[in-house]
Amino acid sequence: MNNVVASAKKFFKNKNVVTIIGVVVILILLYIGYSTQINNAVEPIQVPVATQTIQPRTEITDDMVQMVDMPNVSISDNVIRSRSQIVGQYSNVNSVIPEGSMFYTDTVINGDELPDAAFAKVKSGEVVYNFPVDMESTYGNSIFPGNMIDIYMKVGDGTDEKIMIGKLIENIEVLAVKDSSGRAVFENTSEERTPSMLIFGLNGNLYTILKKASYMESLGVELYPVPHGGEVDQEGATQVSTQQLVDYIDAHSVNIPIPEDNADQDDLVPTIKETGGNPNTVTITFPEGCGSTYTCTYVKDGGRSQAVTSTNQELVYNGDGTLTATVQEEDGTAHTTTVDIPLTNSAE
Repeated sequence: MNNVVASAKKFFKNKNVVTIIGVVVILILLYIGYSTQINNAVEPIQVPVATQTIQPRTEITDDMVQMVDMPNVSISDNVIRSRSQIVGQYSNVNSVIPEGSMFYTDTVINGDELPDAAFAKVKSGEVVYNFPVDMESTYGNSIFPGNMIDIYMKVGDGTDEKIMIGKLIENIEVLAVKDSSGRAVFENTSEERTPSMLIFGLNGNLYTILKKASYMESLGVELYPVPHGGEVDQEGATQVSTQQLVDYIDAHSVNIPIPEDNADQDDLVPTIKETGGNPNTVTITFPEGCGSTYTCTYVKDGGRSQAVTSTNQELVYNGDGTLTATVQEEDGTAHTTTVDIPLTNSAE
C-alpha cells in the first residue's frame, strides 16, 4: 500500500504529467462547453410565422398565423415568440409582412396605435374636426381621449367693446389627442409629447359653425375647450347664449350657395354596389390615390377598420349587414358613406 501511495506521489510530482493532465482537462471542458452551445443554438423552438402576405394596417387574424420550428440561433431578440401577442393586433402602417416571415416587434402594433384609429370611431354623418390646442388650453395635458368637452367662444379684446363669452358647442367626445407631428400624445412611450390638436367628430352644421369661428381671429374670436359640465367665469365678460354666438358668426360670414345640380356631389365619397343573391358580393369604389394621397378604410358589420390601397374592394355577405367606407384627406377631412346590406339607401 505504501508503495502505491509513493508511486502516486512521484507520478503527480512529475511536471510533464501534470501539464498533460491539465491540458486534457481543459480540452474536455472546452469540448463540453462548445457542444452545449452548439446544441442550444440549433435546438428548434416554435415561433409564429405568417401564412400569407399581410398588407399594412391589416388586422392579424388567427388563420394568418401558424407555429413552426426554427433553430434558436436564427431567432433575433426582436422576434415575437407568442401567438397571443400577434392575433388581434395590426400590421404597422409602413410594414408588409411576407408569407412565411416571422413577426417582429416593430411590424406589429395595437389597433389604437394606428394613425387613423380615431377616424374609425367617428359616427356616421359626422365630419372629423382638428381643434388646435396647447399645453395651457388642455389644462396641463389633462384632456384625454374619451373625455367629454365643451367648446367656448370669446369675442372681443376688451378695448372697444365688452368681451362676450359663452358656450358654442357642448358634449363633444375627444377621439384622439395628437402632437404637432400627428403622434398620439398618450401612447405608451417614455417620450414626452406636447398636445397640439384634439380630434373629434361633428355633424355638418356644427362643423361649419366652428370652422367659420376659427377664421375670425381678427375680430377677437378665441375658441377653447372646457371639460364638459364646467362653467367659465371671466371678469368683465358678458355671458351670452349659444344662439347669440351663432348669430354673431353668421353675421360676420357669407354662405356661398351650392348649385342645385352639384348639391349632393362629392367626388371623394366612396360608392357601394352589390350583385345581390346569396352570397351577395358588394363592391366599394374608392377614388384614385388610396394609400398615398388619401387614407381609405372600410368597416364591415361594426368590426375593425380595414385599410385599402386599391380603387376597388370586394366583400362577400351571406346575409344582412352594414358597411361603412371612408376616404380621409391629408388635412383630416373625412368623406364617409354608410349603407345597410342589402342596400336600403344608395351611396351613388
